Amino acid sequence: MNRRIKALTVLAAAAATAVAATACDSSGGDSGSGTTEVVVGVDLPFQGSSKDASDSTWNAMSLYLEQSGNKAGKYKVTLKKYDDSTAAAGKWDAAQCTKNANDHVANTSEVAVMGTYNSGCAQLQIPVLNQDPSGPMLMVSHANTNPGLTKTWDTGEPGKWYPTNKRNYARVVTTDDYQGKAAAQMAIKDLGVKNCLVLDDTETYGKGVAKQFADEATKQGIKVSTAAWDAKATNYNALFNKAKTDAVDCVFTGGVFDNNGGQLVKDKVKILGDNKTVKLIGPDGMVGYPEFDKMPEAEGAYQTFPGLGLSDLAKSPVTGKFLTDYKAKYGADPASPYALYGVQALQVILAAIEKSDGTRKGVTEQVLSGTGVSIPASTAILGKDIKIDPATGDVNAIDMTIQTITGGKETTVKAWPVA
Repeated sequence: MNRRIKALTVLAAAAATAVAATACDSSGGDSGSGTTEVVVGVDLPFQGSSKDASDSTWNAMSLYLEQSGNKAGKYKVTLKKYDDSTAAAGKWDAAQCTKNANDHVANTSEVAVMGTYNSGCAQLQIPVLNQDPSGPMLMVSHANTNPGLTKTWDTGEPGKWYPTNKRNYARVVTTDDYQGKAAAQMAIKDLGVKNCLVLDDTETYGKGVAKQFADEATKQGIKVSTAAWDAKATNYNALFNKAKTDAVDCVFTGGVFDNNGGQLVKDKVKILGDNKTVKLIGPDGMVGYPEFDKMPEAEGAYQTFPGLGLSDLAKSPVTGKFLTDYKAKYGADPASPYALYGVQALQVILAAIEKSDGTRKGVTEQVLSGTGVSIPASTAILGKDIKIDPATGDVNAIDMTIQTITGGKETTVKAWPVA
């Protein structure tokens, strides 16, 4: 037993004891089979470039819970904020993610986690929550798109994220195998791309989505060259000078904006030309960043988003009203569509809590065993029937959106049918 696992076991054992004590002390007419007040952890990067998207997600979830009477069936529900970023990193931080995971387990009132935003952070947290003796503890992400979290992908995946051989993770967004494919199909069919430089930021998410783009682009007949960008570099002149020599007509940025994406795009435009001359295509890791959208060098960039944009989501009466309520309360639209996906993840968690006995184990089993959890289109914030596969944790909704940056704003171009 290594030191980390040993420490975790001690924390988890203490949590199990405390949860049992809370159940015994429960009041308010409860049967004694569970608590009447439970907490849902919200684990997001609230600092750095992702702050706007995370703040919007927190606000949207808080508003939805308020409109639901702060309840799930007989249980009173509160949200607790966990920041998995640091000021020093300016983005999610591995040590902070691990600390948060242990804090989730140690919080005796907490029965589930909504998050994380970054797949790399989820890889650190899922195994910790999975080994909680009072659980496994449920995590539902609104934004993790790395396929290996739920399906066969890299070596040992997804089994290595679930040491107990029991699943405790689900998501309400589709995966990068669909996103990379959609971006490559759009590149050749709509943009006429013939020769593309495919970059990744060396992180789990970035490498995954870049590989999927490169594989599909090659299949579609696009010439592909690959490279990685160093997030700590002061400039990327050498990278793009070589691309200029290679006469690329496209750059795909597989990664997140937090990893020095601003400098990367500035150098791309400086050396290769604007985004009409050499197309710039990015995945959802570049979506929802006002700092990026307002850059002159971002004008005309294309983006893929594994889900639907705000304008498409607003077509649902339920979602349209919610967005109106959001703007009335906070004075502006959400900074990112992921805010609504956060609400969708919360809807799944609340449905599980309502059907459960109020324990962590009971909440998890409602999603990842039996018939699982379904949210009907009449109430789902995504405007369609939502069903979580209890065997894998993946969602039935496979939506993909193409958008572009125009006048400093993200503008939907079209939904893209993934084939």
